[in-house]
Amino acid sequence: MSVWLPTAPCTPATCLTEPVPTVALPRRALRLAVFLPVLVTGIVLIPPVRALPREARDRLVRLWARTLLGSLGVAVRLAPRPAAEGGVLVVANHISWLDIPLIAAARPGRAVAKAEVGRWPVLGPLVSSGGTVLIERDRLRALPAAVDAVAALLRAGRPVVVFPEGSTWCGRESGRFRPAFFEAAARAGAPVQPVAIRYRLADGRPTSVAAFVGEDDLVSSLARVVEVRGLVAEVTFLPLIPAPVASMAPTGPTEPTGLTEPTGPRGPGRSRARRELARAAQAAVEAAGR
Repeated sequence: MSVWLPTAPCTPATCLTEPVPTVALPRRALRLAVFLPVLVTGIVLIPPVRALPREARDRLVRLWARTLLGSLGVAVRLAPRPAAEGGVLVVANHISWLDIPLIAAARPGRAVAKAEVGRWPVLGPLVSSGGTVLIERDRLRALPAAVDAVAALLRAGRPVVVFPEGSTWCGRESGRFRPAFFEAAARAGAPVQPVAIRYRLADGRPTSVAAFVGEDDLVSSLARVVEVRGLVAEVTFLPLIPAPVASMAPTGPTEPTGLTEPTGPRGPGRSRARRELARAAQAAVEAAGR
């Protein structure tokens, strides 16, 4: 887990017990047979794709992400509101490892993820080589450098995707948005784009089958996803939260960013800005899920 949540808020035993419609074994095998080559293709193509102009690169990433999700039998439904362009902090509720390709299917960007994701088999190389900002969640001392990296990307006009709950939740409940990475938006003067993610079955019922929670392992989670029939992932891009005032951006060395308030003349202002951004983003995401 992390210093924010020492114990898992959701577990497979409590959250993944609902019955769901399933497909036959041959269909599951076919989905895996298509998924793995699509995944490997993404890893192989990262170097040449990164050299392309941004518009062409984003178009290919969106195509690849949709193809990857489709290979698993996941139908993607995007809300009509267009995703914001340029340097924007994209923040979403976190349910599954599917969330990252799900957002990439609409708005590709650099993601922030826990360091152990970079060590996952097969998916790890894709995450690491794709420019993901990896952070050791149990080491608060690593947090300021990660916030600095995100702020630099935002200033450079790059979108960054963050899941600020600090852990995955099953979708029935959600966690509090932690304010740390919202400071990057405050420093860079970048807007925040809240995104609501929901998983449903084809008949419209909410489902937790896609959730990746607690001590769940990637193989078990993948097996659940490929066996379900009619899994639908809904992605709703909500109205932008405007960038904080420029005075929030520091001009000198940054102060520590963690669970305690920063010190120094700019500390209280930055701390207030990031908390307000976190509360506004969480309220927007929760309202969209009602």
